[in-house]
Amino acid sequence: MISAIRSFACLLLIIAASSASAIDYPAPSEGDYTIRDFKFTSGETLPELRLHYRTLGKPAKDGQGVTRNAVLIMHGTTGSGAQFIRPEFAGELFGKDQPLDATKFFIVLPDAIGHGKSSKPSDGMHAKFPRYGYIDMVEAQYRLLSEGLGANHARLVMGTSMGGMHTWLWGESHPDFMDALMPLASLPTQISGRNRAWRRIIIDAIRNDPDWRGGDYATQPPSLRTAAEMLWFMSSNPVLRQKEAPTLAKTDEVLDKFVAEYMKTDDANDVLYAVEASRDYDPGPNLEKIRAPLLAINSADDLINPPELGILEREIKRVPNGRAVVIPFSDKTRGHGSHTLAALWKDQLVNLLKETEK
Repeated sequence: MISAIRSFACLLLIIAASSASAIDYPAPSEGDYTIRDFKFTSGETLPELRLHYRTLGKPAKDGQGVTRNAVLIMHGTTGSGAQFIRPEFAGELFGKDQPLDATKFFIVLPDAIGHGKSSKPSDGMHAKFPRYGYIDMVEAQYRLLSEGLGANHARLVMGTSMGGMHTWLWGESHPDFMDALMPLASLPTQISGRNRAWRRIIIDAIRNDPDWRGGDYATQPPSLRTAAEMLWFMSSNPVLRQKEAPTLAKTDEVLDKFVAEYMKTDDANDVLYAVEASRDYDPGPNLEKIRAPLLAINSADDLINPPELGILEREIKRVPNGRAVVIPFSDKTRGHGSHTLAALWKDQLVNLLKETEK
């Protein structure tokens, strides 16, 4: 018995030590900023648009009153700013002497419109919630920083997946606001091809589901399961999926487990709106307007943004100070999810920050 207790105590010490090393950065502070009478590009208006956010560190301004250390990091579709507070991202970037050391930078992690703890359909409006798009989401983020948090300039604007797409739009709509841009897991072109098709599958499944009831359902409609299955399918690479699900029975088990967890927390209207929001994404016509140095990072095993399309390589030439990196496939990459594994690309981030120091 004594031996077992000692072993358990040793295990607790090991866990505590590993947790301490993984969380070597300040705890994030959370808050809400309300934008009154926010007008969407659809023409609809919301009397109060709530934007939830997390921040680490404190803003610092130079002698001219310009914020010099703000870093905006934007999440992906159906995600939230909370997804970055994990060892593989924050543990690689936000600690002391790491690339985005939270004792030096003012890191802002917003929940986009329709996501996380920000205003969204499931709050009560259901399908009467305004039809938002990526342009609306970027404008709300800009107002959060500039009006809500008093950050009138950003050292870096970056994002993953949907947040990566928002990064391209930020560079076009507010070209003088930031020193550098880093979109991850995205392409600077209108949603099309397979990328549009998997989104349409989710949209059609929900809208054509009789249990969706025009958005006024009492319990989650079965089509939410279809959405979860599609997101599982697209989010990793075939090699990893085969490794974790090598038989028919195992595949069903893994997929069922993922879907069951997903359906505990997600909402069909929220997912529908989030997927439909990409309809107005089209940075292609205005890429030449991006002034800040931009580094786009994708991975070779990303099913959503496959490199064989050649889109990133072609379009990056139109960005005045742009360059692109495609991380080769390896046993460390995770398909589309590679964007959150900072160890894969943080050296590139370090170089970008050095190149854009002022």
